[in-house]
Amino acid sequence: MSVTAAKGFVASGVHCGIRREKPDLAVIRSLPRATGTAMFTVNRMQAAPVKVSKEHLDVAEPQAVVVNSGIANAATGSRGERDARTTACGAAGLLMLHPTEVLVLSTGVIGQPLPLDRVLTGLASGVRALSAEGGVDAAEAILTTDTCTKLAAANGPGFAVGGMAKGSGMIHPNLATMLAVLTTDYPLASGEAIEFLRPAVDASFNSISIDGECSTNDAVVLLANGASNVERTPASDEAFALALRRVCADLSEQIVADGEGATVMAEIVVQGAATEPEAKAIARRIATSSLVKTALFGHDANWGRVLAAAGSAPFNGGYAQLDPARLTLRYGGITVLSGGEVIAVEPEVSGPSCTIELDLGLGDGRASYLTSDLSYDYVRINADYRT
Repeated sequence: MSVTAAKGFVASGVHCGIRREKPDLAVIRSLPRATGTAMFTVNRMQAAPVKVSKEHLDVAEPQAVVVNSGIANAATGSRGERDARTTACGAAGLLMLHPTEVLVLSTGVIGQPLPLDRVLTGLASGVRALSAEGGVDAAEAILTTDTCTKLAAANGPGFAVGGMAKGSGMIHPNLATMLAVLTTDYPLASGEAIEFLRPAVDASFNSISIDGECSTNDAVVLLANGASNVERTPASDEAFALALRRVCADLSEQIVADGEGATVMAEIVVQGAATEPEAKAIARRIATSSLVKTALFGHDANWGRVLAAAGSAPFNGGYAQLDPARLTLRYGGITVLSGGEVIAVEPEVSGPSCTIELDLGLGDGRASYLTSDLSYDYVRINADYRT
């Protein structure tokens, strides 16, 4: 169950010296020719590897991905872009590819230049170590403040989808401080991958939040090499879309569960909104409310905070529609508000997970978000991040 779960993919994870001891450089490569795509952060302050990888996708099909951890290569000016391009060139030479067929991703501290000599030396080791069993090593090499690797896989009729991700802080659409590499041996023609990836990402990585922070380096890459040789039909396309969504959902849930300092994972479900975009705006607002998140940490069903957040969800220059007299709220599976009237019960919310369900009673709009609590450890981890 890893990024090499599909046929024809190899990976590795090595220590190149960016970090003191831990693996910090991953390489993923398709052996048969692949097609692919990626989605990136919409943060205006985009890192050099994001800019360079976008340029490469505009002119070539990706065949390999190089990821370094420890340094984000963001806010590094023209040197950062040169370093990203040199990394791609170095990998391409070792893999016998064109530089534009290599995507480069980075994660770590912003504002520091890459130690390019170490990266290039590490690339040689990483390419030598490539194997079909290297998925776990690759997943280990991309971590920063994560406490565990994040791996997922799903099988369809005759094909597989695999993936790895990193992320535990600065998590918020669109996308978040997260990187994900997805691979499949399902056959896709050039230009088709994005039509499968976009809805899968919107329903998963773009529906999670840990701290409301959208970062500079976020990316989700999909490579498809067709090594399964399955015959494509409308039914197989549907099965592939489902498998891809399952892998994305699994990885996004692992990210939230591993949120920096997180002790509670919460699902926010909003239904009955006037429109689906308004449902998502309200779910996002609840999921990112510091007051809701600290209540989750305290195992305090202070559901008034949910209503206050819902009523102040930014939408189209104002707030999303809400009628207090129509609201029904279930907190931890217990109805605490029905048709705007209080139900005198106290939900039990002492466990490691919680569901908050809000029905607005206005229409058919529905959306959900995954979030985590906000703990003392979150502040400690981020206060000491560079030291």
